[in-house]
Amino acid sequence: MSHDINSLTQDSIQLIDTHAHLADESLFPDLYDVLQRAAGVGVVQMVAVGTTLSNSRICLELAKRHPQLYASVGIHPNYCTAAGPTDWEQIVELSTLPRVVALGETGLDCYWQDVPLDLQRDYFERHLALSRVTGLPVIIHMRESGPQILQVLADAARIAPVKGVMHSFSGDRALADACLDLGLYISFSGMLTFKKSVGLREIAACIPDDRILIETDCPYLSPEPIRGKHPNEPARVRHTAQCLADARGVSVDTLAQITTSNARTLFQLKET
Repeated sequence: MSHDINSLTQDSIQLIDTHAHLADESLFPDLYDVLQRAAGVGVVQMVAVGTTLSNSRICLELAKRHPQLYASVGIHPNYCTAAGPTDWEQIVELSTLPRVVALGETGLDCYWQDVPLDLQRDYFERHLALSRVTGLPVIIHMRESGPQILQVLADAARIAPVKGVMHSFSGDRALADACLDLGLYISFSGMLTFKKSVGLREIAACIPDDRILIETDCPYLSPEPIRGKHPNEPARVRHTAQCLADARGVSVDTLAQITTSNARTLFQLKET
């Protein structure tokens, strides 16, 4: 067991990692140990998030095998060009199955600029439309695309209320407020713990209690004090929880109760 996991003490805390790419090749081969380490520090449930059709299928299979796991199915904006002609129809079919609790990861990415924005927007709108039909929340990826995402969400909100979460939030206060006004939850990853993320912690301190979530986005974004150590894993959400609790001036136990309750409300997770 690694140094960083040992440094987290066992207690009665219950945490939920709302965004974990457990089908990733850096985590999947050691999944049993990954889940054991998570349980050892109080991570009682996790949402395994899909990025492609095949990846979403794996997430669902993992959720069927492990009672603490649930699945989100969808096509990530960076993988839209790789989607086959029937992939979306199959995502729609998967969305109706037990243990699927969310859609995505979807959204817009203007950082890499290797997938046409119109195609990303098309798939984002598909996820939002499917959310209206199924009642499942959307998990929204945002990278240098805040204004564009807000436009899509505003258009969707004119049809029906939007249900979902801005995952691994990294925007400014105005963007956070706009997302909250749309009814979205805001989730913070290990990025919150980075020494340079002073402004992000100030924003996190102001998110209403009933709209805040935590995640790892593993295998990415390992938090301080183990930043840069790959792969990240669900057990390390405990570091983000402590950082978020400190930023909000509450105990980590209180923060855990708040975020765990919110995750179960948004994703309709059963208590363990």
